[in-house]
Formats: sequence, C-alpha cells, structure tokens
Amino acid sequence: MTDRARVIKVAGGALIAASAAVFGILNTWEPDQRDPGLVYADKLANGLPTVCKGITKHVTTTPVIVGQRWTPERCAQEEAAAIEKVQRALAPCFRIHPPQAVFDMATSHAWNNGVAATCSSFAMGSWNEGDWERGCRRLSLSDDGKPVWSYVRTGRLLPNGKPEMRFVQGLANRRADETRQCLEGLPK
Repeated sequence: MTDRARVIKVAGGALIAASAAVFGILNTWEPDQRDPGLVYADKLANGLPTVCKGITKHVTTTPVIVGQRWTPERCAQEEAAAIEKVQRALAPCFRIHPPQAVFDMATSHAWNNGVAATCSSFAMGSWNEGDWERGCRRLSLSDDGKPVWSYVRTGRLLPNGKPEMRFVQGLANRRADETRQCLEGLPK
C-alpha cells in the first residue's frame, strides 16, 4: 500500500482500500513460496498463469505469462493496484455499508473466487440484509454446516452433465480463516 491511505466509497460510507488485513490474508494464503516472482501455471486453477500473491489475468490487465520473472517491486505495485481494482468492483455489491473486516474478507474471497462469485454468494445476501455474522459464516460453510467454496473442478463430467468437483483442504482452511477474521472484526 502507498504511504497515503486510500479509501473506497461503499454503500454511502468509506472503507480503507488495500488494508493491512487484506495484505495479511493474501500473505498467508497466496504465499510466493515456489520461486519468488516466477510466473507459474497454477494446478488448482487448471493451469492459469499466476505470479506473486495470486495475480492472474482476472485481477490485472498486465499480461501474466508462464516463465516470466517479476521483481519484488513489480509484484508489490501490481498487487496493490489489483487489490484496489477488485475492491472497486466489489464495493457496488454492498447495499449496506459493511464493517471493514467484512469488506476485507469479501475482498480475499473475491481475489480467490472472482468478484462475480462473491457478489452473488449467500454471504453477500446475508451482508446485504445486515446479518454480518451469518454472512461471515457463509464464507466457509453452508447453513447446514457443509464446506463451501472449497472445491475445484477435476475436468471430468458426472453422468448428469455437471462438472465433477474435488474437495481441497487448503481451500477449506482459507475459507475458515476468512470466516474467523471476518467474525473477529465485527463490532461488539
């Protein structure tokens, strides 16, 4: 983030853009552990070229080409710009001004699943009813307690024509962390 905090207008109020919490969760769940700055084909995302802390063509207009190497400075600059871009697209989905923690964890969810998916999620539905706690819980679990947003496509189709999905514990762990941070940041 730049030295000067930026704000985003959300449902009649303002929230911090690219807050420390957003960078914190991306540092946890999108660590650049492989070869820092090397663009790789993300296996969980069906080979989608990915670099830094989860930068893909879905969050930046900068070409992301497997085999390229990005400097730490380029990663930091692109990450900050991409997070703000995601947040600006996410903001209009909130009809009620959310707590900062809700906006931050919605940002993490959108970074990983796409803004459209987050905006149409049951979590967003709850938030737009002012039910912050239920919305936070819906980031990781359905109302009947089953994991959500923790599956990837296998590339095969089921007999009914729907895509076969595979549970990924790492995604379930990330969703649980988003839920935890979201709940912890709610006003008491």
